[in-house]
Amino acid sequence: MASPEFLLQMDEVIDVDEVVVWKITPLFADWIASPQNFFLQNAVIGAESTVLELGCGVSGIVGLALAPRIGSYLATDQDYVSKILRLNLESNMINIEGPKKHRSKTKTTPSSPSSHKASKLKFLALDWETDAVESLPALLAHEKDSKKPKVDVVLACDCIYNESLIRPFTRTCEDLCRLVDATPTNNPTICIIAQQLRSPDVFEAWLIAFMRSFRVWRVPYNLLSDGLKENSGYVVHVGILRSNLEV
Repeated sequence: MASPEFLLQMDEVIDVDEVVVWKITPLFADWIASPQNFFLQNAVIGAESTVLELGCGVSGIVGLALAPRIGSYLATDQDYVSKILRLNLESNMINIEGPKKHRSKTKTTPSSPSSHKASKLKFLALDWETDAVESLPALLAHEKDSKKPKVDVVLACDCIYNESLIRPFTRTCEDLCRLVDATPTNNPTICIIAQQLRSPDVFEAWLIAFMRSFRVWRVPYNLLSDGLKENSGYVVHVGILRSNLEV
C-alpha cells in the first residue's frame, strides 16, 4: 500500500512529547490501513467499526489513514494537543471523506457535529490519569439510540515510554474494554498496541501489568509490513480483556 501524503501543520512550538511524530507512527498507520492487513481481511476491523486511539498526538496520522475504511474514528489525547491536531485534521479532511459521487467545495471543520465530512474522525480530550472513560459521549455508539457506547478496537502507538504511564494506560484500556460486556453476539473490544523497543525494563513492566488483565498475543512478523518486521526495533501486540474471553 502506498502511504497517503498528509500535510502536517505546526504553526507553534510546544515543548511536549506530543509534537514528535514517533518513527513507528507512519509505519503503523501504513500497516493498519493496508487492505492486506489481516484485521481488515478478516473483518475484525470493518466498515462499521468504531476505533478509538489513545495518545494520538498532534499529527493524527493513524486516524487519517484508517478512518476511510471504518465507521468512526475517535482520536484522543490530552486537551493541549487539540489545537494543532484539529488544524492537521482539517487540512487533510479530503483524505477521510470517503467515496462520493459529488464532493462539496465547502470546507468544514472536524469539530462540527453536523459536518458530514467530519463524521468519521473526531477528537476528544482524554487524560488517562484524571478522566473517567464512562463519561465518553454517545458518539462512540454504533447507533444513535444506543444507551451504552461501544468501542470495537482500541489503538495505541508508542504510548508507553516510561514506567509512570503503565498503570494509567492499562487501566484506561481496561475501562474502554468494559464499556459493553462481551456476549456471544457482541464481540469483545480488542486492543492493538504498537511499540518501539527502547527500554527492556519499561517494556517488561508494561507487559507484566497488561497481562494481569488481558490475554496478550504478539503479532507475528510475517503478518507485519516490512518496516515493522523482525530486527526493526518495533513490536505490535493484541490484547483482549480476560473477563471478556470467559463469555
